[in-house]
Amino acid sequence: MILVTGATGTVGREVVRRLPADLHIRIMARDPERVAGAAPSAQTVVGDLGDRESLDRALDGVTTALLVTSSVGAGDDARFVRAANSAGVQRLVKLSAAAVLDRQAEDLITRWQRGNEELLCNSGLEWTLLRPRAFMSNTLSWAESIRSEHVVRGLHGTSANACVDPRDIADVAVRVLTEDGHAGKAYTLTGPEAITAVEQTERLGRLLGMSLRFEELSQDEARLALDRRYPAPIVEALLESAERQRAGAKAEVEDTVQAVTGRPSGNFRAWAEDHLTAFVDRHGRRDAAAAPSGPGQ
Repeated sequence: MILVTGATGTVGREVVRRLPADLHIRIMARDPERVAGAAPSAQTVVGDLGDRESLDRALDGVTTALLVTSSVGAGDDARFVRAANSAGVQRLVKLSAAAVLDRQAEDLITRWQRGNEELLCNSGLEWTLLRPRAFMSNTLSWAESIRSEHVVRGLHGTSANACVDPRDIADVAVRVLTEDGHAGKAYTLTGPEAITAVEQTERLGRLLGMSLRFEELSQDEARLALDRRYPAPIVEALLESAERQRAGAKAEVEDTVQAVTGRPSGNFRAWAEDHLTAFVDRHGRRDAAAAPSGPGQ
């Protein structure tokens, strides 16, 4: 029995789609309706990473689990590991982050991920760590301004990141969940090239058949934009992360996707081609009249 957590998230939903139908799959979700139909042969159970009793029910009979957590400092990993040990789970596959390898990275999110990895490695369970770079799908946060203004706004637009297609992360995760030979390994997952936000903007524009402009944000403007979405400690962690990217800490490319799956990782153009509808206005137009631009016009 394989348990998948985070099945409504960017990577988890792709993992569920890719797991072979002839395996015993269980999906844990706070709201099972959100994963209904994702994998018709899978069993869906109500569960919450913050609720030990629900974890015990979800992990009953499970041999391997994919652990995806996102609440920084909430103790979800510790609760899950304790419950997994009690339930007799044999192997945990943990979605972590490539930043844990950067000795200069001491932001809140990275320190939290390092602590989670240490917890898992000392758990007595078989473990495998997946350490992706930024997701290519993060550019979906640009969709609204692209549709309405033909503008992308961001911090350090010429700094490069070897961002990875979430579908590649999912393919690696499925291999690790269903094959032997991955215990005790940590896989850093990147795309095939380091690409900047300016370059991503240009490539999206060509695919959409429109002229897009990248608008550089100041540190204060970026902080204000992030403040609308995240608590202050997370905002500061993200800004620190952006500074490390500007210093070149996230540009190294790895061939791990090919080593594990037997095929090369997908590039940003391929990801964008498959997600273009997200950047098109509700009427399906790619060249809607631009609305007035915001600060920095």
